[in-house]
Amino acid sequence: MTTAFGRAWAGIVSLLPGPADLAEVRRDPRRDLLAGLTVAIVALPLALGFGVSSGLGAAAGLATAVVAGALAAVFGGSNLQVSGPTGAMTVVLVPIVGRYGPTGVLTVGLMAGVMLVGLALLRAGKYMQYVPAPVVEGFTLGIACVIGLQQIPNALGVPKPEGDRVLAVTWRAVEEFAKNPNWTAAGLAVAVAAVMLLGARWRPTVPFSIVAVIAATVVAQLAHLDAAKPIGDLPAGLPVPSLSFLDLGSLGTLLAPAVAVAALAALESLLSASVADGMTVGQRHDPDRELFGQGLANIAAPLFGGVPATGAIARTAVNVRTGAGSRLAALTHAAVLAVIVFAAAPVVSKIPLAALAGVLLATAIRMVEVGSLRAMAKATRSDALILVLTAVATLALDLVYAVIIGLAVAGALALRAVAKQARFDQVPLDQGDHSAEQHALLAEHIVAYRIDGPLFFAAAHRFLLELTEVADVRVVVLRMSRVSTMDATGALVLKDAVEKLQRRGILVLASGIRPGQRQVLASVGALDLLCHDGRECATTPDAIRAARDHLETAGVLSALPDHQPRTSGGEAQR
Repeated sequence: MTTAFGRAWAGIVSLLPGPADLAEVRRDPRRDLLAGLTVAIVALPLALGFGVSSGLGAAAGLATAVVAGALAAVFGGSNLQVSGPTGAMTVVLVPIVGRYGPTGVLTVGLMAGVMLVGLALLRAGKYMQYVPAPVVEGFTLGIACVIGLQQIPNALGVPKPEGDRVLAVTWRAVEEFAKNPNWTAAGLAVAVAAVMLLGARWRPTVPFSIVAVIAATVVAQLAHLDAAKPIGDLPAGLPVPSLSFLDLGSLGTLLAPAVAVAALAALESLLSASVADGMTVGQRHDPDRELFGQGLANIAAPLFGGVPATGAIARTAVNVRTGAGSRLAALTHAAVLAVIVFAAAPVVSKIPLAALAGVLLATAIRMVEVGSLRAMAKATRSDALILVLTAVATLALDLVYAVIIGLAVAGALALRAVAKQARFDQVPLDQGDHSAEQHALLAEHIVAYRIDGPLFFAAAHRFLLELTEVADVRVVVLRMSRVSTMDATGALVLKDAVEKLQRRGILVLASGIRPGQRQVLASVGALDLLCHDGRECATTPDAIRAARDHLETAGVLSALPDHQPRTSGGEAQR
């Protein structure tokens, strides 16, 4: 008991910050502080916009950026990751808000945080590597489309229609705009998006998002544009942490949404951390620590009224490009946003919602990497299919279902490709004696077949058909040393084929059975069928000798008119 507790405690300690993290922070603090300030400027309109889009308001987005951003920076597994509210999470939260209200979202965030900590303790971070690239690309494309569509009501200056299906909501918003056009709001949204997109091409290092938002706010205030609805009042500081939103009786109802939020937080955070690693030299994140940090961040954020958080790919990329080298940069970003919350809430409250919609529209457009999509679509038909299905499922269903569908289709196509690698061919006894030995075997009505590749459920049916069609032989030798993998289905199909051949009076022997294959074959009762008189055939020559012994005992071999002497070539052939 003490040993088990010690191992568990050691596992928890390994997820906590250590001396190496502090050493990284001390290396170049000035550069990290400057990077953190730059990221905060970029993150401010995004935090406000995603908070509004989620349905909990701009204050919730700021609280998430401050609280979750700070905790994930300290406890996360990446030195460069920046966390906060994201568009992907907003897509998941909108239907949860519509169904369970703001308190339901806070409860879901808390539950998801606990799940993420559990995944970290179970060391589940390594499984991120099994998500195929087409699923990630399709997922990203679908998210970009949903984020863009979610901004249409605010961009057009119309009240957000009821509903949680983004396509239906967008269509009703467009119909409302057609009845009562609000060109002021639409103009601000388009102008902000245009400044961001064109400015990024002109001066990539300038944070044009904050420049465009400030300009739109100044124009709206000076011109008294009443049609440009502002964010509204913001609290001058973070609320006192509280669990008043928690209703223990609703935990069962909210379990499924919490699993969805936890799955998305894990997927997006680990993906973002991997992107950061790819942009640098020598940086490698710890996936389990990253899950642990995101779990703590999501446990704490709801206490302050914040929405669930994840690692943010765009903000993380800005952090890397501006020279960040340690987690001090992400921590600085959270601290700067905290200062803004306390000191500039009245100013921030005057930002037009249409301007924030423009920021998120530009962000959605920039999420779409046309080059990557084109390359993925040209790679193989399977990759293109997976990408399209994942993107469509993201848009039509939800993100978690989209990933599940993408993984299921990718897995099925991968199994199909692997199954095609299985081969069942008639072969000579060895490479140096093709004609003599093979003709001798054929004359004795003994035929040798080699099984190459996997013998599992996806390939077993084809193997059964080919093997049972063997004709005009008395002994079949199966050379199994090149079977790469075998499952219970493959073993059962092999047993079935052997029994069918035995009912036709054909003896089946096997050579080169590996230890792992032997266990599977024995478990389904197939091993005894492949061994002559209880003797396992280690090599193909052993199987050939056993076959001839069987034929001689049965009085068949000596009666053959074209019987030839036995040969000894290929004694080591398996």
